[in-house]
Amino acid sequence: MVSQIKLDDIVVDVVLKDIKNVHLSVYPPTGRVRVSAPRRMSMETIRVFAISRLGWIRRQQKKLRDQDRESPREYVDRESHYVWGRRYLLKVVEENAAPRVQTKHGTLLLRVRPGADRETREAVVAAWYRQILKAAVAPLIEAWEPRLQVTVAGFFVRQMKTKWGSCNPTARTIRLNTELAKKPQECLEYVVVHEMVHLLESTHNARFLTEMDRFMPTWRDTRDMLNRLPARHERWGY
Repeated sequence: MVSQIKLDDIVVDVVLKDIKNVHLSVYPPTGRVRVSAPRRMSMETIRVFAISRLGWIRRQQKKLRDQDRESPREYVDRESHYVWGRRYLLKVVEENAAPRVQTKHGTLLLRVRPGADRETREAVVAAWYRQILKAAVAPLIEAWEPRLQVTVAGFFVRQMKTKWGSCNPTARTIRLNTELAKKPQECLEYVVVHEMVHLLESTHNARFLTEMDRFMPTWRDTRDMLNRLPARHERWGY
């Protein structure tokens, strides 16, 4: 069950769960706010927590609302799609063969069976993005493990709503947003390193920033570039 609290002009959805800690999220595209909290926590305590993060909430909302967004994709001929930061024009080829995607001379060739609808075409392209992202991530982790002196137990790629990546320091795993396959490859390397540094320091404190500066001195420039690039058009709620 979802309850709500209001902080000035901001409505915060509150969900009580069987969890230990409070989690605050701001969701694209409009900046909806959600707090997930332990069942034992009172609404007044949750309100005080949300008030303490009000400045951060407003900054995240402004960032989301100011960010350019892609128009919805229909997966038809001559539609623009991006691969590693480069623009490609889609070419749909219908044939009685296994679906596949390939890039060729500025064209993204999408081969599907005759009559494939938009959802099927989208699923084929999404699977291809996951495939090329996985292939690019593995060597990055291998290269950075000895530099950072950490070991990544595993990584996952998935569509993520609010983050480019996340890290589970206990399991020593990282998750990466499939949208990174559309961005310049230096953006992917930045996110991979960012999440791997969380194996040294789980929070974004002074030590974390020091380690990022030491291992990737230009990380702020890359982060800013990534956050300026158009974000995916979303149809979801949460």
